Amino acid sequence: MQDKRVERIILTVGTSLVLLVLYRLVEWFMRRKRSLPGEMAGSNAAAQLLSAGHAFAVLLLLPGIATNCVTGDSFEGDLVSSLLFGAAGVIVIELVGGIGVKLLVRGSIEREIADGNVAAGIAGAANYVSIGVLASRAIGGTDLRGLGLSLTFFALAIVTLTLFVGVFRAFTTYDDEEQVRGRNVAAAISYGGVSVAVAIIVSRALEGDFKGWEESLTGYALVAVCALILYPVRQLVVQGLLMWKAPTLRGGALDRSIGLERKTGVAVLESLAYVATAITISEIVSGQTQG
Repeated sequence: MQDKRVERIILTVGTSLVLLVLYRLVEWFMRRKRSLPGEMAGSNAAAQLLSAGHAFAVLLLLPGIATNCVTGDSFEGDLVSSLLFGAAGVIVIELVGGIGVKLLVRGSIEREIADGNVAAGIAGAANYVSIGVLASRAIGGTDLRGLGLSLTFFALAIVTLTLFVGVFRAFTTYDDEEQVRGRNVAAAISYGGVSVAVAIIVSRALEGDFKGWEESLTGYALVAVCALILYPVRQLVVQGLLMWKAPTLRGGALDRSIGLERKTGVAVLESLAYVATAITISEIVSGQTQG
């Protein structure tokens, strides 16, 4: 038993180092003008935030690889599955995350980042982190069939995340993209909070063994729909109980504080409430599944 634990630790640490090297190579190949070391050595805070979010998304893969790919049954098998799924995770984060970032702020994110727009950097970093959260749960297994299922459900999770965040932000009285382009850090933090929170809930829907398409998709939908609870949390809990303002169905004091007054602290409070709610939902769902 002790030997198995040592073997698992060695595999996990070794795979983690290999994945980080792979991440740097992929980043260098695809984003030569915007690498992590280069941005951190510079003075553009927006670019540094974006790169940090990208790196964190990759780091989120490591616990899932250790849990889902390293079984302890075979050193060679564990090594192959860890590297295979880890590489797949790095690549999908780079590709899907990169596409998502480019679509932010009506496609002008690159220009905004270059101009040092910190709000754009926060929004872009949140996009990467959200993708990383989903990949951390979706990308895992021990064989090619598992890899195929992982990528299929990851794609489904991306669509779900995009849909839920889009519907959620449609209910705010201010335009997120316009606010981010206008350097409203509070709006960017609010957007980031809901994106990461929805990703946490949707990622929990990805857990569990595949038991056929109908049963697996039904279970996924039942968990994913829990993300809708974040909106009443916003209007009733954050605006009503925490800010002590009159609860409203739409708009109200919270929208004014972020969209007009640009209160960063209020946006942080809102985002933390989302994340706390998402973690709570995830734990409840996990407890019911284990039970």
